[in-house]
Amino acid sequence: MEYDPIKRSLGKVFNKSPFTRKIFYHLLDILLLRTWHIKKSVKEWVKKTNGEVEILDAGSGFGQYSYYLSGLKLKCNITSVDVKEEQVEDCNNFFKQIGRTNVEFSVGDLTTFRKKDKFDLILCVDVMEHILEDVKVFENYCYSMKPGGMLLISTPSDQGGSDVHDHDGEESFIGEHVRDGYGLHEIGEKLFQAGFTKVDAWYVYGTPGQISWRLSMKYPIQMLGVSKLFFIILPFYYLITFPFCLLLNCIDLYGKHKSGTGLIVEARKD
Repeated sequence: MEYDPIKRSLGKVFNKSPFTRKIFYHLLDILLLRTWHIKKSVKEWVKKTNGEVEILDAGSGFGQYSYYLSGLKLKCNITSVDVKEEQVEDCNNFFKQIGRTNVEFSVGDLTTFRKKDKFDLILCVDVMEHILEDVKVFENYCYSMKPGGMLLISTPSDQGGSDVHDHDGEESFIGEHVRDGYGLHEIGEKLFQAGFTKVDAWYVYGTPGQISWRLSMKYPIQMLGVSKLFFIILPFYYLITFPFCLLLNCIDLYGKHKSGTGLIVEARKD
């Protein structure tokens, strides 16, 4: 299923004003379980950080993570890179309107983007599954990261990432992905190959997270894919499902999972 057109439609609805844009970001923060896991890792990183830092939001998309990072009690400059020109222009306009001058969005290809020893933190959320030349991108991240810095990745795993069900013949729910997900050891080996010296990776989206994702994201997107009229019933749908999704997200965030459809990866270099 191609869901980029649906994302663009949602963006147009919420981009009417800075106020509605902020509401959109907060809704994504609540509904997207990966945001819960990313924020948990970022908060741990911030505790160990002193002074002014440089951050790369690699594949910044709607800009929700740049918005979150720029609002932390942290002296930081954020470089946000995405391949979509229209999205970059839109984000620059929004951040200018709200006075977040420590963030700059630019059009860039992560297979060629390199800044020698520049960044203390590189954030890469649900991007690598869209890029075929993944080792090249990891090498660029390593080259661009300061010694002692951290690369934080969220990506689907090979345990059913992208909601693939080979046993019943279904295709990936997300048709834009070039791979369905990474193996836990596979992504570690690729990061070591790229020059990183320490890699920690673990499963997220265990059973609770998978149920939450279907309720909060998959089924609503499928409904909107059938007809935009489902925008009308979405508030009532979420009124029923939202409390269950919150509970399931909490269980997933603080639980340990032997398997899961997502991975969180922290990589460092000496």
